[in-house]
Amino acid sequence: MTSPFVLAVPSKGRLQENADAFFARAGLTLAKPRGARDYRGTISGLDNVEIAYLSASEIAAQLARGAVHLGITGEDLVRESIPDADRRVALIEPLGFGSANVVVAVPQAWIDVRSMADLDDVTTAFRARHNRRMRVATKYLNLTRAFFTSHGIVDYRIVESAGATEGAPAAGTAELIVDITTTGATLAANGLKVLDDGTMLRSQANLVASRDADWSPQARETARIILDHIASRARANAYKEVRTRFSGCDARLLETAAARFGVVLPFAGPTSSGMITLHCPPARIYALASFLREHGAETVSVVSLDYVFDRANPLFARLETFLAR
Repeated sequence: MTSPFVLAVPSKGRLQENADAFFARAGLTLAKPRGARDYRGTISGLDNVEIAYLSASEIAAQLARGAVHLGITGEDLVRESIPDADRRVALIEPLGFGSANVVVAVPQAWIDVRSMADLDDVTTAFRARHNRRMRVATKYLNLTRAFFTSHGIVDYRIVESAGATEGAPAAGTAELIVDITTTGATLAANGLKVLDDGTMLRSQANLVASRDADWSPQARETARIILDHIASRARANAYKEVRTRFSGCDARLLETAAARFGVVLPFAGPTSSGMITLHCPPARIYALASFLREHGAETVSVVSLDYVFDRANPLFARLETFLAR
């Protein structure tokens, strides 16, 4: 019996809601046939796909093990928990939700500490004065070590955080922290500030592929179908369809439109009747419509696109390139 293609998605909260909505927009409906509390699901129309509902951190771990083919999880978890991540997994597509930054934050009372260079000076002076290293509370041990090393900071030690990291300085268990934040409001409420160059990673949810999964020909074909849906929706979001007809529409005019407005021709040039279909970035629609009317168009219609399927699939090409390395 052929092993199923496993797609891991977050099991609860806003991440699950956003993941479900993302796939639904791409025409891929996730379902739980055995009820909402089940941790296994399906994709309608793809019988060999199994949805695994896991925590975001467990998804990263399963990708590292090759137990799932594709998974949705944060880049911060990928970078933190998977050694040599760029070799073992591929970030196929950022998804536009679950955004947060991993940052270095220090007490607001440290008015002269604004940069990592300032922090280097402070940690060195702290060790000379107290005969111990400054403590950094964090859950991001590997990211912190790499970032501090890149800035030449050595006089610190990590205190692994088991709870609310932002409370560590006030509780006296650390002098500063490395944590994840979306707006910075929680840090500010705890008397902390982010260093000017202290953003270690701008993270968001990503569709991630595992190198060590069983990439049989059937698995690759399933991935191609899923990624084809996603790429077609992304292409549709990037353009509006513009239609018009007038005798003065020729190749030279279309070349000008392409150069000035980012227009592409999804089909052939003007028909014998002068009918033309264009795809235009949404922000340039009015300028394009004005340009076409100035050159003879009486009517320009604009419609939204649901899907645009191209022969080339950049997401699947990215996966194939990664697996071939």
